Amino acid sequence: MAYINVPEGVPGIRSLVMFRPETGKPLYELAQVLLRGESTLSEAERELIAAYVSSRNNCMFCMSSHAAASRCLYGDEKNIVDEVLKDMPHAPISNKLKALLNIAGKVQILGKEVKVEDVEAARKLGATDREIHDTVLIAAAFCMFNRYVDGLGSWTPTDPAVYEEMGVRMSKGYVPPK
Repeated sequence: MAYINVPEGVPGIRSLVMFRPETGKPLYELAQVLLRGESTLSEAERELIAAYVSSRNNCMFCMSSHAAASRCLYGDEKNIVDEVLKDMPHAPISNKLKALLNIAGKVQILGKEVKVEDVEAARKLGATDREIHDTVLIAAAFCMFNRYVDGLGSWTPTDPAVYEEMGVRMSKGYVPPK
């Protein structure tokens, strides 16, 4: 049960957005730009960054929902998501994505943990400045989202089927098309 009076039975951030739509709208718009906007990182990879950071923050709602979205977007390769969340260094992903997830993990600890060597390592593996920028911003935004959801005690479902359904919906985007 949430710590504030939000709509009952509405999970995670959705209940908080319903409580304060004027703050929720820009949060959803930010998620839309970061996770669905133009990028050389795939939507599946960006959702994976969000799930990875959320997992490290022990935010079960955000980790479960964004992992589900990433699985949906990866399609036949959906097992990648669970392998990254279980053991990122040995997961079957590119070294470039591993370097970006390393940066995201450092942002999750503290932004100043990211060192020039981390950025250079990612660049040597083909990461662009835009990909590095977006990885850092996704990681920072999800630290905020995780703290928002957990700091207000939002309802976190335990049924994996709920997240699978959420993942399908989230894979289509975060704001209605205009």
